[in-house]
Amino acid sequence: MGGVAMGVLTGRTALVTGGSRGIGRGIAERLGRDGARVAVHYGTNEAAAKETVAAIEAAGGEAFALGQELGVPGDAEALWAAFDAHADGLDILVNNAGIGASSPFATITEEEFGRVFAVNTKAPFFLARLGAERLRDGGRIVNVSTGLSRSALMPDLLAYSMSKAALDVLTRDLAKLLGPRAITVNSVAPGVVATDNTAWLDGDEEARARAAAYSALGGIGSTAEIADVVAFLASDDARWVTGAWIDATGGSMT
Repeated sequence: MGGVAMGVLTGRTALVTGGSRGIGRGIAERLGRDGARVAVHYGTNEAAAKETVAAIEAAGGEAFALGQELGVPGDAEALWAAFDAHADGLDILVNNAGIGASSPFATITEEEFGRVFAVNTKAPFFLARLGAERLRDGGRIVNVSTGLSRSALMPDLLAYSMSKAALDVLTRDLAKLLGPRAITVNSVAPGVVATDNTAWLDGDEEARARAAAYSALGGIGSTAEIADVVAFLASDDARWVTGAWIDATGGSMT
């Protein structure tokens, strides 16, 4: 018989925060190809989110966009209320949205420090807390962390790294709390990945070479390489993996 093969995530609903660009877009598109119906969250760039939705639909998948600024009071409640208008329950939550860097230790202000933690740590915490009642048993939470939570490779990004280290503790402890419902919770830790957050690499061959040298594989990561790891964790193949911190840095930690 002909027809399109059933995807491994067919019948499941996913929410990817920060899904309009970069790593988030790569994850959203991959989960869509695997058959999930994907809620593509964006903070400010509605046009980019609609492009991601269109790309998922063009590949034969289903998606819808949700706009909500993170790091402000009531952000999680507002995002879930918007989600509930489109979907009845959730199977996969990917906490990807985040502030990708911070000012150096010597110059960072209290305001910026608070903002980094509000977006990178507090928002995922409450998205998970309110999302847990929507997650079906056997569901998945994947938190996008960073290799810098376990390496002082870039110590100037201290506040950013701290915010992600706290996210890793959320992963560890939430895995225990939600384990009785067969919900897995894992962190994926990228290294340097080519996105619009790494514009400092564009046209600077020396910076590119330095970034590539961090990796044991001698390269800069792609969004697809991170998305593939997330897709594995979202699948049934990863049903016995929880509370894990998956090094997806291309060996930058070795």
